Amino acid sequence: MAQIMDVNEIKVIDKTVKGWLKESRDNVLRKIDTRLTVNTKSGRTDLVTNIDKQNEKFLVSKIREFDPASRILGEEGSGDDVTTTIGRVWIIDPIDGTMNFVKQRNHFAIMLALYVDGEGVLGYILDVTGNHLLSGGPQIGVFDNGQPLTKVADTPLREGLMGLSGPMVLHNDYNMVDIANQSLGMRVYGSAGIDIISVLRGELVGYISYLKPWDFGAGKILCETAGMMVTTIDGKPLGMLSSTTVLLATRRHIETFLQL
Repeated sequence: MAQIMDVNEIKVIDKTVKGWLKESRDNVLRKIDTRLTVNTKSGRTDLVTNIDKQNEKFLVSKIREFDPASRILGEEGSGDDVTTTIGRVWIIDPIDGTMNFVKQRNHFAIMLALYVDGEGVLGYILDVTGNHLLSGGPQIGVFDNGQPLTKVADTPLREGLMGLSGPMVLHNDYNMVDIANQSLGMRVYGSAGIDIISVLRGELVGYISYLKPWDFGAGKILCETAGMMVTTIDGKPLGMLSSTTVLLATRRHIETFLQL
């Protein structure tokens, strides 16, 4: 990284961000049973609510106050027009799994990531209703609710569950049906954050879906720090500002999926 950060600075940021996430979670849960204002974006299944927008504005305000020289890429547009990876860039997904939030009031996440010159520094995925936080980065390691993450077993695909995108399976994109059939079973959680938490905890052997930077920004940092690989569907490096089909798995499974 061009802008090297020492461990002590990273620990200060880490403690600060965890405070934001606690407050953010409290804000969302206080409003979860209120009447939602729901709008569509690109289509009827791509939703945004007043809570998404409010939560993003809250997190943007915290970052502006704490790190005014940085730029912010937010899903709902409250941040900046980020077109380059130079400098410090925060990536926010205020409610990941908005359909789940609207219809189930469950199975959704808040995600936050910090990149410096395109390199991941810190990532956070918070399962809001489960109050489960995966956090960390390459200089401090990955933590599961504050405890060091247990190393994930490299379970064979035929013995593990696979997280997949429902629409991609229905259309058999990239031989998704074959991948699903060769696994012990497929799971469709409807939230990239929840899927990535499940991979990090060893509940899934991998995850494939079309993702945007706010969908994978935090997960890329956490998974790579944990020794996993996060690539495009054809095994190429994944840029911080990419929007593409993403393959996330242990090193053993990357080769398996590329062959399929």
